[in-house]
Amino acid sequence: MKTLALAALLVASTAFAQTVPQANDRLIFQTQNGWSPRVNVEAGSVMVYGISESMPDRIKSWKDHGYRVTVMTGVAWGTYGDYLRGEFDGKEHWDETQQESSGKLILHGGKEVPYVAPSESYGQYLSRGVLRALDAGAEAIYLEEPEFWARAGWSESFKREWAAYYHEPWIAPDSSPDAQYRASKLKYFLYQRALAQVFAAVRVWGKEHGKVVPCYVATHSLINYAQWQIVSPESSLLDVGADGYIAQVWTGTSRAVNVYQGVKAERTFETAFLEYGALQNIARSSGKRIWYLNDPIEDNPNHSWTDYKRNWESTLVASLLQPEVSSYEILPWPDRIFGPKALRPSTEPTEANPKPQRTFIPAEYETELQTVFHALGQMQGQTAKWQVSGTQNIGVLVSDTLMFQRAKPLPSDADLGNFYGMALPLVMHGIPVEPVQIESTYRGKDAADFLKQYKVLFLTYEGQKPPSPKFHDAIAAWVKAGGALVVMDNDGDPYNHAQDWWNDNGKTQVIPRDLLFRALGLDAAKEGIHRVGKGVVIFRKVSPSAIAQDVKGPDAVLAVAKEAATQVKLPWRESSALVLRRGPFVIAAGFDRPEGTPERAITRVANSAVASLDKNNTGNVTLDDTVVLPHTTPAPTVLRGEYVDLFDAHLKLVQNPQVAEGERRLLLDPSVVAKGKAHVLAASAKVTDEQASANSLRFTVSNIDARDEHDVTAVRVMLPRVAKSVTVDGKSISIAKEEHGMLLLELPASSTTKQVVVSF
Repeated sequence: MKTLALAALLVASTAFAQTVPQANDRLIFQTQNGWSPRVNVEAGSVMVYGISESMPDRIKSWKDHGYRVTVMTGVAWGTYGDYLRGEFDGKEHWDETQQESSGKLILHGGKEVPYVAPSESYGQYLSRGVLRALDAGAEAIYLEEPEFWARAGWSESFKREWAAYYHEPWIAPDSSPDAQYRASKLKYFLYQRALAQVFAAVRVWGKEHGKVVPCYVATHSLINYAQWQIVSPESSLLDVGADGYIAQVWTGTSRAVNVYQGVKAERTFETAFLEYGALQNIARSSGKRIWYLNDPIEDNPNHSWTDYKRNWESTLVASLLQPEVSSYEILPWPDRIFGPKALRPSTEPTEANPKPQRTFIPAEYETELQTVFHALGQMQGQTAKWQVSGTQNIGVLVSDTLMFQRAKPLPSDADLGNFYGMALPLVMHGIPVEPVQIESTYRGKDAADFLKQYKVLFLTYEGQKPPSPKFHDAIAAWVKAGGALVVMDNDGDPYNHAQDWWNDNGKTQVIPRDLLFRALGLDAAKEGIHRVGKGVVIFRKVSPSAIAQDVKGPDAVLAVAKEAATQVKLPWRESSALVLRRGPFVIAAGFDRPEGTPERAITRVANSAVASLDKNNTGNVTLDDTVVLPHTTPAPTVLRGEYVDLFDAHLKLVQNPQVAEGERRLLLDPSVVAKGKAHVLAASAKVTDEQASANSLRFTVSNIDARDEHDVTAVRVMLPRVAKSVTVDGKSISIAKEEHGMLLLELPASSTTKQVVVSF
């Protein structure tokens, strides 16, 4: 019955699907409040948050100021007390609160804002609220964060759903790995069903009103959900009616610590790069829309503005290094950044000063943000080309089942070393590696061609399992066509024996890797290099989590990656930075090496580029002829030429800038912009009505309102001749310094549109 019910919802959610019309929505943001001059940010669309009684008034407020208005609301939680109290359907629903084994309820914000274990009636409730949003004028729907905690599964509603789904009495999720795995599969299904209900209701409303209303899901990456021990439908949402995603990646997710060479630390840029890549990989397989979120601060209110700025630049650069995407959620919650209560520590708290003075956002950071928002609006249609990178076309295979092994009794590695142990060594050495979604290899409109762009893929079944035998068919076909598959697995994962398709639902002791090697025509017991058709399989019986803990681990990963590349004639190179050009924009990042990271083991292998691994399956790497050298900071990458620094509030010009270890840059190259014609190069404002004549340049600017005289709008323009005069709304202002035909203007920030005229 469960399959038939979900199938019916799928039909309803897609039956009226049409091509989603193009809209002014490449730049979006979300807010629970109405318009104000301090949040007049440069974006075409606003997501009014929540479906409360005030929603229609908030929608009107933003429409009145020229914004395209959509609505976002939470899926797993929200101010849904009327549903819990029984005002929706006459029945109380408190027992749908996600619950731990101790009986503790999992709350997001008090008793009336719990994390919900969704029933069908809850899906109906969400649908009704979303239809109210459409009646109020919302042009699209964004559903946020379908999340079921891995530690949950004891609520009465979940027990009822278990009995309906598995046709047997509920089993405590922490009673065995099998029970935990099955509980996660059910959690995954429940949010699939809830979202499908909403999507289906929206499609019906659209048909009745002659409108196309797109539905999107705002979701964390699979990598983050797995590390934070949350189950979410993730890649399957495109199958249940979603028209695309918002990739919710920001400082809060990306500063989650991971382990590299045995050192646990924050690696915000590298983690964000992998997170954005994971969500883009899902969206690419379907051709659906995706926005990348950036947040200038984060949910934790106790970091300093300096910390927020550094980490925001890291996540922003990580997102811009994904060249296929040019749509962005430029920020969530602008009031907590620019609003009257947006106070944050002026310096990072320390033991000596645990409560530093709290201040509003520094004026220069505020200006920098507006500059970047304007630049993001210009990313579409720019030709992208790597200027500096290691070998491309390499991926690490991941499945939604990565979220199914995260809680008691035997959770997988807490720091997700089973993924990071393989992925981080590649990123840290300049390989723009991509998490590759296993589910996309056999479903979606481009499944047959999905793997063609990859030359080398890493795979483990430690911490995840193949969700379908179709994956084995797909990966075997890819290898035989010329791909190189690197399998790193010591077969020690207790979830290998969870009841599923690979062991005939527990009737055999077969493990997933056995069936993978059977599909490849290989002996599952033999390590080493194996030719399969035109491709190759390299098997190393080692735990990726153990590699993450080993100082020599990265060398083992790099060695086997290089060997795999060599086997399929893919040129190998490493780099100490990533530099991507997108039209006139240059995005660059050096890699982090937090204090305490040990020296790198430099290996010389006499006969093979592949390190031998411990035959006792401990995961300890043994390297031939190894010497450990002191860490030496790599020479900075130098970008030759003159650029406008978009991370500088005054849009300064920089000559031959460097990209050092841990440094992030966003630059604009004026040399690729047509010279001899007056135009705006960069601005910390929305620029409209730009008109150039033989002797003048005219344009209008608008910004968020200034908090004080330090808040400015910075504009850098290119001129064919020296400027003679500048007026703002007809009033002359002094001419700032002009360098190399580029004039800098700094005006008081204002939400009121101002006309600027530069005569030359």
